[in-house]
Amino acid sequence: MRPVLSVAIPAHNEERFIGRCIDSIHESARQASVPVEVVVALNRCSDQTRSVAESLGARCVVEDRRCIAAVRNAAVRAASSLAIATLDADSWMGSRTVAAILDHVRDARYIGGGTAIWPERVSVGIVFSLLAVAPYVVKRGVSAGMFWFSREAFDAVGGFDEGLVSAEDIDFGQRLKAFGRTRGQRYGTIRRNGITTSCRKFDRFGDWYLFRNPRLVKAIFTGTDRQATDHFYYDAER
Repeated sequence: MRPVLSVAIPAHNEERFIGRCIDSIHESARQASVPVEVVVALNRCSDQTRSVAESLGARCVVEDRRCIAAVRNAAVRAASSLAIATLDADSWMGSRTVAAILDHVRDARYIGGGTAIWPERVSVGIVFSLLAVAPYVVKRGVSAGMFWFSREAFDAVGGFDEGLVSAEDIDFGQRLKAFGRTRGQRYGTIRRNGITTSCRKFDRFGDWYLFRNPRLVKAIFTGTDRQATDHFYYDAER
């Protein structure tokens, strides 16, 4: 049976998290009573990410460029459904997330959109760190976390910008929103049935890290600062 939704996941050495991520997709799909495809784009994996993903029914492709936008694009382009969602490997869906995605992506009022994101734990430091990030996201006027869109819309905006080393997700959302305006459609946000994400960055750097390093936050959101991005993303321990 052809899937009604494809979920595209970029993954670099994600054996700790990928199982929970994929299991959550399958459970959410069961709750919605629809067939869903999972596509994982493997990026320079030296652990058991592939074997874990494939044991849970995911289809894997390989994209080894040191560019998260390219990895996201590889996963999306390998998907077979006309309705697509992206999800990071260290995040997981709720029981009604798939149903909410399909309700929105099938609604002609929307060009696509993002979702509410909940951290797996909360502390005072995490709250202040998120507040340090919030102005950059609010200024761009789009939600992120997990994107949902049609293949037509993805192709029309050219996918994720592979010239960026960070903030490629926010940039994608902005271009999706702008494209929607040309068609009389709006950018939506799934609020009640969003996703939960791990706090591994806070576990690694500390809950107050982003609040105490505003220059790093600013550099990451330029999308072009390789040193800042390598420090916080590519070279950070998994």
